[in-house]
Amino acid sequence: MTLQTWWLYVTAVFLIAATPGPNMLHVMAQSIHHGVRRSVASMAGLMTAVLACLFASAAGLGALLKASPMLFDVLRYAGVAYLVWLGIKAWRAPVGGGDADAGKPAPPSLRAMYATGLGTGFSNPKLIVFAAALFPQFLDPARPFAPQLAILVASFIVIETFWYGVYALGGRSLAAWLAPVNRQRLFNRVTGGIFVAFGAALFGSRV
Repeated sequence: MTLQTWWLYVTAVFLIAATPGPNMLHVMAQSIHHGVRRSVASMAGLMTAVLACLFASAAGLGALLKASPMLFDVLRYAGVAYLVWLGIKAWRAPVGGGDADAGKPAPPSLRAMYATGLGTGFSNPKLIVFAAALFPQFLDPARPFAPQLAILVASFIVIETFWYGVYALGGRSLAAWLAPVNRQRLFNRVTGGIFVAFGAALFGSRV
C-alpha cells in the first residue's frame, strides 16, 4: 500500500481506539478491580476479538453483513444483550473496604477474565462498524493481499495495545481514589450505565 494510505489508516485507528468505548472501559474497570497484571488476561480476550473481526472482514464477512441485514441484526441484538448484561453486572458489583474485603467474592480466574474480554470485544459496536464498513476500504484489490493485511493488522495491534496500557494505568491511578465505598458504588453505577448506553447505541446502529 502507499505510505499515504497507511498514514490515513493509522490516524483513523489511533483516534478510534483512543475514544472511550466498551473495550477501553472494560480494561480500565478490570485494572481498578483486579490490578494491571491480571487485567492483561482481559486485554488478551479483547485483542482476540479484534483480530477475529479484522480477519473476518478481510475474508469478506463485512460485505456479507452489509448484504444481509437480517444476519447483521442477529449479531447486533446479541451484542446489545451482552452489553446490557455487562452493565447490570457492573451496576450490581460488590463494593467494600478494609475489613469488608473479607466478605467479597474471590477474584475471577484468568480464564474467566479472558472470556469476558472476548465477549466484550465481539459486542463492541465500534469494532463491528469498523470491521464491517471501514477496514475493507484500506485494502487495495490491485495490490498483493497478504502484505497489506499483515501491515494493517500489525498496526492495529500496536495502537490498540498502546491504548490498553494507557487505560489500564489510568485505572491503577484511580484505584486509590476509589477506596471509599461510596466512590466504588458510584464508579460501578457509572460504568454499568455506560455499558447499557453502549448497548442502546448498538441497538440503534446501522452499517
